[in-house]
Amino acid sequence: MQKIQEHWQILLAILFACFTGLLLDQDSKFFDITYISIFTFFGTLFLNALKMIVIPLVISSIIIGVHRISEDKSFGRLGIKTLSYYLSTTTIAILIGIFLANIIEPGVTNNVATNASLELNNNASFSKEEFLNKSNADIASVFLRMIPENIFYAAANGQLLGLIFFCFIFGFFSGRINSQLRETFFNFWQGVFDIMTSITNLVMKAAPIGVFALVAKVIMISGAESLKPLLFFFITVLSALLIHMFVVMPCILKAVKADPIAHFRAMFRALLTAFSTSSSSATLPITIRDVKEKSGVSNRISSFVLPLGATVNMDGTALYECIAVLFIAQVYGIEISVMQQFIILLIALTTSIGVAGIPAASLVAITIILTAVGLPLESIGLILAVDRILDMFRTSVNVFSDSVGAVVIAKTEGEKTFL
Repeated sequence: MQKIQEHWQILLAILFACFTGLLLDQDSKFFDITYISIFTFFGTLFLNALKMIVIPLVISSIIIGVHRISEDKSFGRLGIKTLSYYLSTTTIAILIGIFLANIIEPGVTNNVATNASLELNNNASFSKEEFLNKSNADIASVFLRMIPENIFYAAANGQLLGLIFFCFIFGFFSGRINSQLRETFFNFWQGVFDIMTSITNLVMKAAPIGVFALVAKVIMISGAESLKPLLFFFITVLSALLIHMFVVMPCILKAVKADPIAHFRAMFRALLTAFSTSSSSATLPITIRDVKEKSGVSNRISSFVLPLGATVNMDGTALYECIAVLFIAQVYGIEISVMQQFIILLIALTTSIGVAGIPAASLVAITIILTAVGLPLESIGLILAVDRILDMFRTSVNVFSDSVGAVVIAKTEGEKTFL
């Protein structure tokens, strides 16, 4: 019997959770244990598992990515062009996400924050008043924590921005040490990354159970009305992704005199693979082949630009992270200031470089941003119901942006492509 794919499992879990949440009330019991306590237990277990993998996954993925860049002694002009493109498109994607989140306000229903209907005010680990009383000095301290006094203390206390900054420096200089030591070092961190990827995949196998428990609990408490904010959140993210993919990317291709429609056709197989696997890393071999064979980009460009893009270019992921954080803030009835939105942009840009190209890795990055702006990590449970489905769309955007980058760099290098 063929196994049901993970995204369908999660979709079925959501539907079953909706049915269960509407069927049961808060006092329903299984023997002497309330169903809501059972759902809380399994939901918390799943969230704890996600938090558990944050630090080792972030450390290993960033160190490996930056190490590869630093190790390439011929980085030069081609590398600067590639990184400039990736940073520019990711910034544009983030700005689109922030703009739509502020315009649509998915976390606000009928001009009222939805925290009351979702009963989020009962969260003992979060004080709205304490958040609102943060001064500009508190915001400035986020930048000060980019250089932590003690990286282990920073990691233990959720100050991950400083840890990320350290990993960037650490990864860069690790590519410049003695060749024998460099190989040993890289093999060690590659091993750590592979292990953490396996653990992440293991945790995500429990996603249908975790999503079921979290969604069923919310609906038992709040009823079907609680699904409305999620629908607006889904629409906001999908709209932003479509704008970036079908407006921004074609404009970039047009700017270098390439045919956007022809490139879409060339990348169709890679986009389908990205959509179905939710992994830009797993799609990489197909992306490279299609960019070379169907778009006419040389091996010199594609073999450098695309692997680097699979590591550091996550337009869809960065866009999603920003909308998710702003949505959570809106649900809690909190107005995020311009300065805080700038911090969100900065952290999203930074963490998108270090996010692993595997399913659900963006959840790890979202926990970093939530911690930085002072929102409770538990609130990530609000978006889990639709995360896996949106993961398929944003991975497709990531892969397409990588392929556009390869065409752009090839054009600026004077290559004659098929487009």
